[in-house]
Amino acid sequence: MTSDVARDKAARLLKKQGSMSSLASSDVHRGKNLGSRGWTDNCSMSTVSFTDDPGHDDHYRPPVKYENSYQTTPNQKFPTAKIRYIISDVLESCLRHEKYEPELCRQLSKTTSEIIKTRVREMNIPRFKIICLVHIGQLNNQGLRIGSRCLWDSTCDTFSSYEFRNNKLFAIGSVYGVYFE
Repeated sequence: MTSDVARDKAARLLKKQGSMSSLASSDVHRGKNLGSRGWTDNCSMSTVSFTDDPGHDDHYRPPVKYENSYQTTPNQKFPTAKIRYIISDVLESCLRHEKYEPELCRQLSKTTSEIIKTRVREMNIPRFKIICLVHIGQLNNQGLRIGSRCLWDSTCDTFSSYEFRNNKLFAIGSVYGVYFE
C-alpha cells in the first residue's frame, strides 16, 4: 500500500514537470515489484512528454479578433508629393555617380527599393499597402515601356513616381498606395 502512495506522489511530481510517466516502466527493467498485486510483462506503461509536443502551450491565448470598422474610404489622402520627393532623394543620392553594370544595378534596384519603402513606411500612413518598384537600365538611346495591372479603386488608390537619369543609366522609381479596407 505504501508503494502505491509513493507511485502516485511520483506521478504527480512528474506531471507538474510536464511529463507523465509510470514508475513501473522504468523499474520493470530493474526487476522491482511496485504493487501489492505484483506485475507482469504487459503492465509496463509508456512515457508521454508534454514538453516535446509542439502544440502544447500552458500560456496559450487565442488571437484577439477585432471587429470590422466598415471604413471604406481613407481619412487622409495618400501624400503623393511627399513620396515623390522621397523617391527623388533616394535615387539621386544612390545613383548619382554610378555607371551601368548589370550585376551592380540589379543589387542597386533591390537596395533602393527597400530604402524607399522603409522611408515611406516611416510616414505611418494608416491603412495603405505600400508597393515599391525601381527599374534601372542602361542609357543607350532606346525606348522603354513599363506596364502593370492590378485591381484598382480610382477613388482611394494612387501612386507616385520619379524618373532619374545620369550619363550612363536611367532609373524609374514607383510607389503604389493601395487602400486596405
